[in-house]
Amino acid sequence: METTSRCSTHKHLVIIGNGMASHRLVEALVKQPTRPQRITVIGAEPAPAYNRILLSPLLAGEMQQDALTLRDADWYAVQGIALILGEKVEALDRSRQTLTTDSGRSLDYDHLVIATGSRPAMPSIPGIALEGVHSFRDLQDASTLTEIAQQGGDAVVIGGGLLGLEAAEGLRKRGNEMQVSVLQRSNRLMNRQLDATASKLLEEELTQRGLNIITGAELAQLEGDENGRVSKVHLLDGRQLNATSVIITAGITPNAELGHQAGLTTERAIVVDEYLTTSDPAISALGECCQFNGTTYGLVEPIWRQVEVLAATLCGTTTPCYVDVPSATKLKISGVALYAFGPTETNDEHEVLSYHDVELGDYRRLLLRDGQIEGAVLYGDTSLGPWYFEQALAGHSLSNCRQALLFGAADIEVLQAVIADQQNDTPHLSTLEAA
Repeated sequence: METTSRCSTHKHLVIIGNGMASHRLVEALVKQPTRPQRITVIGAEPAPAYNRILLSPLLAGEMQQDALTLRDADWYAVQGIALILGEKVEALDRSRQTLTTDSGRSLDYDHLVIATGSRPAMPSIPGIALEGVHSFRDLQDASTLTEIAQQGGDAVVIGGGLLGLEAAEGLRKRGNEMQVSVLQRSNRLMNRQLDATASKLLEEELTQRGLNIITGAELAQLEGDENGRVSKVHLLDGRQLNATSVIITAGITPNAELGHQAGLTTERAIVVDEYLTTSDPAISALGECCQFNGTTYGLVEPIWRQVEVLAATLCGTTTPCYVDVPSATKLKISGVALYAFGPTETNDEHEVLSYHDVELGDYRRLLLRDGQIEGAVLYGDTSLGPWYFEQALAGHSLSNCRQALLFGAADIEVLQAVIADQQNDTPHLSTLEAA
């Protein structure tokens, strides 16, 4: 569904936040002939926008910090965009359409975009404020963890999801005689994305590399030494781990406080409609700080779709409504190939197709419902992952080529021919038999 934008171009657009979502929006706006006359971007961090997805390989020593920068400050100047770094917006006056930063700077706006992102969710346990407890969210965190790894010691990573595993592997690779443990509350790693088999394969690989993986681990408290520095991690079952540092990677909390203080409608995050507009028509919200239809965001794919909608809205062009669609997951650990989307658990309505080559370490599992792919987990050879995802999004029926679905990339042409035949209502059995 498409509709004409409800917003015309604005004289002065102010974007609060200089993260990946904000930068993607700016990149989209400068390509439009009807862009706002003035654009000001305010970022709390001192560095221009950078690719947070690459923090893990930065920590692992696989790339340099310069490679993360999306655009330097000179680019903003060339585009006629005012870039303010190292300042945090502390207050909004919606009636006057002004904002104030922590430096005392005051700016007016015609339209405002809040793209303040999120912060690590910190567990509410005794000892969480001890020295030596860290997060892994920005460039400063990556620099701190690099120093920790080079000093050696016992690092305990809280959280066995994507970010936790990437942080743990980065510490291990950078570490100088560092012992790294990963504590996962669930009984398997990446339980939201992987089934039991793929999770076990991943755990075995990471254990062989030297990580200490502990699943079913419920935190009780962090213990400190006489200097107020973390020294032990206590679990509810009584187990204890030595810890010279603890890294928290157990989810995120949207930075929605600014919207709440300004009286915008907020729940877990700042509530927006299908055009990314908040309860104030002069204010939009984007990315991890926004909430749409009860959903908040932590992956880039849905945020990129939000950017397309918001850029069109702000420029007064034809605007598609934002809708949520599934996203795929890929792990960013060197030497580990993993691709997954859709549900991890099966039910009576699912047909399960699986393939496991123990010697090669390849594993694939597809969940089909009424002939359509609803979920997939691939470990090892993930070359077919994007194709599976494409078929799932398109809702193609694959009932008549199910026996070829788990084979290698060479079968894609055959499968595509079958799907094309189905769409044309032409016979397709001979194609499969020939294959």
